[in-house]
Amino acid sequence: MTRPLAVAALLPRDLPADQVLPFARRAEQLGFDELWVVEDLGFRGGVAQAAAVLAATRRIRVGVGILPAAVRNPAFAAMEVATLAQLFPGRVDVGVGHGMPGWMRAVGAWPARPLGLLEEHLSALTALLRGEAVTTEGTGGQGPLTDVRLDPSAVPGTPPRLLAGVRGPRSLAMSGRVADGTVLAEPCAPEYVEAARAQIGATGPHRLVGYDVAAVDDDATAALARVRPALAWIGEPDWAPHLAPVPFGAELAGLRAACATREEFAARMPDAWVAHLSLAGTPSDVRAALAARAAAGLDVSVLLPAAGDPMDALVELARIL
Repeated sequence: MTRPLAVAALLPRDLPADQVLPFARRAEQLGFDELWVVEDLGFRGGVAQAAAVLAATRRIRVGVGILPAAVRNPAFAAMEVATLAQLFPGRVDVGVGHGMPGWMRAVGAWPARPLGLLEEHLSALTALLRGEAVTTEGTGGQGPLTDVRLDPSAVPGTPPRLLAGVRGPRSLAMSGRVADGTVLAEPCAPEYVEAARAQIGATGPHRLVGYDVAAVDDDATAALARVRPALAWIGEPDWAPHLAPVPFGAELAGLRAACATREEFAARMPDAWVAHLSLAGTPSDVRAALAARAAAGLDVSVLLPAAGDPMDALVELARIL
């Protein structure tokens, strides 16, 4: 039986400030189940964006993907997350992850033990949001907590879901142990979704969220052309876990090795590969791709609008709903 799949839109990180709230309201009006915001180095903060779009909308669920654990003490992170959960109950999910290593090193925050730090951070954050007192050892270089807790007035009635934004096998297994779900970066081909869920190995409910660059057009070739540039990065080493499970993974790695630039790599990828590694095509093409991801174990598909005007892209993507 195919799993029910929530369809979300991603708020573009470089959207002009005066379009952020209109974009969120339009996503809600068009019928998207969720809206996800990002916190990438040098762009807008994840918590501030989430608060703004939650206040500007009434129904849509908002996800934060992701907050780097190493740059936030878990006690202060708990204060922010608890505030969102109290002000907008039942409408927010929060992803926490390692952060991109290059970005974390640039700000002097790449930890000695990234996995240990993230596991301790998520465990502490979970306990704090439940109103518990927390003492930690300071694993991985983050300072320890000593009998810290939220004031009862700040503890949310229903703690929000905490998801780990990770991709390596050890990190996925950690997510299965301590998180309420996992956020998978793009691309999320069905084979990768299935492999990730197996590596997570959760024994209870575990929400699996996956990002994919997306474009919808009556001309499938035009839609593939729009997403192709956004796949230029996937040949780099960090993306290897996404590609190893797909049937053409070895061929794709060979193509990247044969190309001098990312741009050449993206231009030479066969259309069939582009379609498999994105949500691009006619409305029926994209619905079929979503169904395959749901069958593989995905719970939420987050659509990243491809090149072009973001508001127009949002309207086009809504044709699949």
